[in-house]
Amino acid sequence: MRDPIFEPITINTLNIKNRIYLPAMHLGMAQDFKITDQIIDFYALRAKGGAGMICTGYATVDELSGNTQTIGAHNDKFIPGLKRLSKAIKENGSLAAIQINHAGRYNFSSFLKGKQPVAPSPIASRLTKEIPKEMTVNEIKKTVKAFAKSASRVKTAGFDAVEVLSGTGYLISEFLSPLTNHRTDRYGGSFKNRMRFGIEVVQAVRDSVGKDFPLIVRMNGNDFMPGGNSRHEIMEYAKALSFGLADALCINVGWHEARVPQIVASVPRGAFAYLARGIKQDVTIPVIASHRINDPKTARQMLDDGLCDMVAMGRSLIADPMLPEKTRHGRENEIIHCIACAQGCFDNLFKLKHVECLCNPLAGHEGATPVKKISYPKKVLVAGGGVAGMTAALAAHSRGHDVVIYESGTRLGGQLYLAAAPPGREEFAQLAKDLETQISVKNIPVALKTKVDEQLIKKQNPDTVILATGAKPVVPSIPGINLPHVVKSWDVLQDNVCTGRKIAIIGGGAVGVETALFLAEKGTLSAEIVKFLLVNRAEDPETLFEMATCGTKQITLIEMLDKVGKNIGKSTKWVMMQDLERHHVKTMTDSKVIEITPRGLKIEKAGNRHEIDADTVVVAAGSAPNNPLESILKCLNKDYKVVGDARQIALAFDAVHQGYKAGLDV
Repeated sequence: MRDPIFEPITINTLNIKNRIYLPAMHLGMAQDFKITDQIIDFYALRAKGGAGMICTGYATVDELSGNTQTIGAHNDKFIPGLKRLSKAIKENGSLAAIQINHAGRYNFSSFLKGKQPVAPSPIASRLTKEIPKEMTVNEIKKTVKAFAKSASRVKTAGFDAVEVLSGTGYLISEFLSPLTNHRTDRYGGSFKNRMRFGIEVVQAVRDSVGKDFPLIVRMNGNDFMPGGNSRHEIMEYAKALSFGLADALCINVGWHEARVPQIVASVPRGAFAYLARGIKQDVTIPVIASHRINDPKTARQMLDDGLCDMVAMGRSLIADPMLPEKTRHGRENEIIHCIACAQGCFDNLFKLKHVECLCNPLAGHEGATPVKKISYPKKVLVAGGGVAGMTAALAAHSRGHDVVIYESGTRLGGQLYLAAAPPGREEFAQLAKDLETQISVKNIPVALKTKVDEQLIKKQNPDTVILATGAKPVVPSIPGINLPHVVKSWDVLQDNVCTGRKIAIIGGGAVGVETALFLAEKGTLSAEIVKFLLVNRAEDPETLFEMATCGTKQITLIEMLDKVGKNIGKSTKWVMMQDLERHHVKTMTDSKVIEITPRGLKIEKAGNRHEIDADTVVVAAGSAPNNPLESILKCLNKDYKVVGDARQIALAFDAVHQGYKAGLDV
């Protein structure tokens, strides 16, 4: 049967074996701009996994264009390392491209040894809060030449193609947009003038690499910046690039400071394919779609529907490097999907750490010591079938141990299903299903509805026990906590309880925020109904917006600290805070609940006491480790390891990595 994913495609003179394009991603793995073994190992494995073309980067064009953790291409001394990288990709079966870019005002002076970042105009971004230096015409021309020289270097280094980044709010974007380009010379003013810098860069790169060398431009389909470029202007730019300059266009989404979510789980799969479609209709060169294409089904549909010519799958291949090969061999059910949590990729970068992955504990550690089979297998009992327990079981099994998982509930997955309950977080359930599939494929025995106790441990007599018994909700000592209208957040998220119209939530951490958003959706229009009413013009768009965001619950979120959501990752927190506001959830910080009453609760804030009416009080005061077996194992003198929330309350990312390490250490 025809599969559009695996149909070859030609870009310029380059024949690509399939339609999967791994786009450039900042990995934070370079050292002083130099290619490291860590980068080589990361991309070599993705090449083995079967991607048609891999684009690394971004790579710098001059000393102001990046930081020491980005790949260097601004000096000839980096060519040997670049050669190693292109060779590793090509020797393992993929074609190798590299993206060159200049960060412009998105750079930080702290990364530039105190030097001021540059931009078309001296306008600070929300990202850095720093005012950049306005580039002179001579500096502009010098930068254009720098792009050309970097392109020449990567061609010399053996790459099959070069990509110029012309989106995301970086330097070329800044020249294009009226928000950041207030110049009055030939590089500012009209859109034709604002295009000039980008066109000159691409033309210089083309002249540098020659007409037969594939040149790709990654550009925005929409900046999502109010007052920025219009879709009409973006189309005009795309057409200008397609007339003898670029050989393909890779369509990016938004600026880093845009307030439209782009990479988190609340973005539906393939949501931005319409942007690639819009540009594809106006150009004759191949168009690559990107963002939130995390499964072959979505990719296949986009290609088959003619929305694009290739699909960029970036974080999808961080989560599962073998996704293309699994798809090619009919093993799609075995794919570990990216769940768009951003806990190991983008959140790590904010901490100046290299990219890792919640779903794939090997990401960023591809060069680690290979798993060695054990000479004398042990009998391993895993208590708990959540994310930590399943990961530990898989790792111990990979060593050759005899592993059995015992789970007290009716299914594997544990708190992943709680995390998946709020709107836009459904992807967490995908990870639960993916890990369960891996357990099944590996034929690891599972005993559901079976509680591990001393009797079972004695009966099974395992050599090692991995305690992955998870967490339990914290119930604070508040007068009135046992009143009948008081419920736990976990029961709310599992739809095990009914809630009234007025709801007060005690606790503004991650679980409290997620519970508030879960309840805020009650009574709103679904996406399916919104589309039905919209296409039939039954209601105007503004009314539909109100009906899609205003539910039937009045929710108040109460937090003792000065902010809500302090334990939510930076990449997703702003989206969730935006959703709280959009859904009219009232938040009260620096507020302590002193009593729950039949009518609601009493709080203390800044020394003053207030009463809040509530039909239902939801307790979301956090979690505590649930670890009743450790003392028993100590008395039995059994070898054991504690992982996940049973060890310490943390993120799902930590549970996966702890479970993986514990399983390998058996």
